[in-house]
Formats: sequence, C-alpha cells, structure tokens
Amino acid sequence: MLKDQNQKKFAIHTLGCKVNTYESDAISEALRKVGFLEVSFADPADVYIINTCTVTNVADKKSRQMLHRAKKLNPEALIVAAGCYVDAAMQNESMQAVLRDSAIDLLVPNRDKGRITELILGKLFPEKEGAETDPEQHPEEAAPEAGHLFVTELDGHTRAFIKVQDGCNQFCSYCIIPYVRGRIKSRPLEDCVAEIRGLADKGIREVVLTGIHLSSYGKDFRREESSRDGETRVASDDIENGGKAPLLDLIRAVHGISGIRRIRLGSLEPRLMDEDFVRELAKLPKVCPHFHLSLQSGCRETLKRMNRHYTPEEYLESCRRIRQYYPHPAITTDVIVGFPGETEEEFAESREFLRKVRFYEMHVFKYSRRAGTRADRMEGQVPEAVKEARSRELIALAEEMSHSFRRDYLGKETEFLCEEEISLQGERYALGYNREYVKCVKKIETFHQNEIVSGTATEICKEKAVYESLILR
Repeated sequence: MLKDQNQKKFAIHTLGCKVNTYESDAISEALRKVGFLEVSFADPADVYIINTCTVTNVADKKSRQMLHRAKKLNPEALIVAAGCYVDAAMQNESMQAVLRDSAIDLLVPNRDKGRITELILGKLFPEKEGAETDPEQHPEEAAPEAGHLFVTELDGHTRAFIKVQDGCNQFCSYCIIPYVRGRIKSRPLEDCVAEIRGLADKGIREVVLTGIHLSSYGKDFRREESSRDGETRVASDDIENGGKAPLLDLIRAVHGISGIRRIRLGSLEPRLMDEDFVRELAKLPKVCPHFHLSLQSGCRETLKRMNRHYTPEEYLESCRRIRQYYPHPAITTDVIVGFPGETEEEFAESREFLRKVRFYEMHVFKYSRRAGTRADRMEGQVPEAVKEARSRELIALAEEMSHSFRRDYLGKETEFLCEEEISLQGERYALGYNREYVKCVKKIETFHQNEIVSGTATEICKEKAVYESLILR
C-alpha cells in the first residue's frame, strides 16, 4: 500500500476494442486498491497509462499521439505504454523505434497487463526490495494475464464489459491481432460467473460478454468423457472443434444471475448463428436482440482474399435466422473498403449486398496496410483517393439504413436502461439505450440510474447532443 508515501495519482486512456475497455477497468481497480488515486487524463498525474491499439495504422498513430500528449502534460510523470501497440513493436522490426521512444518510460505487453501494478511500483520505488523492472527484461517470468485481471466494482457505471476470452486463431489476411494477442484462451465459466455475480451485487444490471474472438469461447477447453472400459478420454470435438456449447453454457449461466437484467454479446462470427444457436438464444429473454456480425465485405472474391470463412449467401442466411426468431433485431457490422484487389465491380457487389441485408449500423473502415500481414504483400493496393470515395459512399448508405431502422420505432413502445440525466431545452431527461442499443431519452421528474424506463417513441431527436435519439412519451 502507498499510505506511507504521498498518494500517487494515475490516469488511464483506452484505445481500441471492448477487451481493452475491460482490461483498463481492471487495471484501474488494481491501482486504486494499492492506494493510487485516479484522475482525469487531462489532469496532472504521476502515472499516465495508455492502453494502446494496433489494429490499423490510424490506431498506431493515435497511440503515439496519446503517449506524447501525456509526456507534455507532465514531463516528470511515469508514462506507461500497454497492450497491442507494444506487442507489435516487439515483433516487428519496422516498429522497433517504439521501444526506444523517449516519451515512454515503461512498456507493458498484453501478457503482463495482469502484473502492471507491481511493474509500476517497481519503477516508482526502485529502492524497495523486490521491486520489479521492465517485463521485457524477465519474459520467462511473465504469467498469462487472463488469470490476473478481475473487476469487482464499477462506480457510476450501468454497463459492464466482461472479457471472457482472449486471442484469435482465424488469421484473416489483413489482421495483425492474432500475432499480438496470440492463440485463443478462454476464461473458466465459473470465473466469469463469479465476476459478474459480484458486479450484480454492486448494482450492475447490464453486462457485455466480449473477447478478441468471442465465437471461439471454450474451444480451448478439453471436454473429457468416460469410455466403456472406464478410461477417461478427450472428446473428439476438443480444442479447435469445440462447437458452440461452451458459449451457450456461459450465456445461460449469466442469464441465471439475480440482478442482471440484460446480456449483450460482443462481435460474433456469422457461422456461429446456425438454427440451434439462435433458437436457444431466443429462449433467454435477458439476451438483447443486438447482434454484431463481422462481415468485412459483401463480395465473395474479396472475402476469399481476406481469408474469411463464409460466403455472402451464408452471411445472409445467418441474418435471416436471427430475424426469424426476433421481430426487430439490431444487426450491425464492420465493412472494409479498398482491400487489395477490390475492383469497381467488387465494390458494387459489396454495396448491393449491404443494401440487401439492411443493417442497423455499419462501421466503415478504409483498408490500412499492416506490416506482417499477408494483405500488406498483396498486389493491387487501392489508391487512397479511391478508398476515401468508397468510404464516403458506404457511410452515407449506413446513415440511411440506420435512420430507417429508428423510424420503425415511431408509434411503438420501447424501454431503456437509465444511464445519465441530461438537459434538453431546459427540461430534465433520462438517457439510455434500449435492448437493440438505440439511444432513447424521456422527460423525467426524478432520475434513478439503472432504472428501466418505458414509453412510446414519438419522434427522432434533432438536438446535436443526442442526435437521432428516440424521444419517448
């Protein structure tokens, strides 16, 4: 504990995915428990932690910018670079300069996030006996971080991101993440449930189950079964062929936790959404009908070059199944434009497929070359100007489809979980998201966070602060 020292202040900034959000929450809690005081990133601090991302070149740039911004805020502070940007630099010669960046005082790869507190203490108080130094000096001592990060409290939050899985075995041709996060590793079901039960006891009502590749949850578990001769054997669907049962088992277990009102799922593979899986999900009323199905392209040939293991037709069938069991589900996705070799014809094919699916939201990304991936070495790299034009076209389509999805609520009743109180034209309103993750507001007399509020959607708000939100009466 730091009680004999002047209390140290820390600030943390998170880039990238929901897994990083969870890990930052866990890191913050761990530091507070040993006596640190958390402050805003814009405030003076003794320690600045940037939980980095390296999924694109833009993410790399943002990671560098935040590290240098922290150094400017307090040149005497300890600047900590943690996560995927660090791992990528350790593995890629073209990024080795990151390891010598004068703005960085401590490098923490993903494997060491679970021991970041002792690493920070070792830097701040090197005179103390047994103080740790940089993790790269003792890689053999680094324990898998998944077993060390745990969240027990989230003050002021209504929604908790719960990391249940790490790593990815898919190796899409454009993606660096399997190299920086490693092979899949799932948390034991009991561990996840214990964490969520503790948060429910503290007032959390909504959880988001997330992972680097959530659809792989449990595929690394060894399912043992007894043979007729009494010997224990590993079942034939072990490891890579683990099936969907482990993820369903986890969702069912979370569904049974008293206090949890809503369960959301992170990004899913379309192949996961077969008839059995969707039918079983639909039996669990706490599961929100909000499904993020990774697509990347609506063109068959582009998907092949991306090493995505489905066709547009198979993807569309997964969406059809979801809509068969849920009356108005929110289906969202990611789309990459300008992937190497994407012709005008392929882009047009992808665009028309997106129209056919009718998404609630699309996140559109211009392809970004990543050293170390197969796509970086592909011929037919698309000019930036072409990528920009295609991106603008799909963003306009996304806005059109999203507005259409919201219009379907007008005149109908919906409900949302109160997250915060806001002021609109001098009136008090509660703000939150409904089960399909559409932002809603409703005029109130008193505000109660975590309360479920219902009403009829009468209009779509045009106020800048809550643009496109549903106004309930």
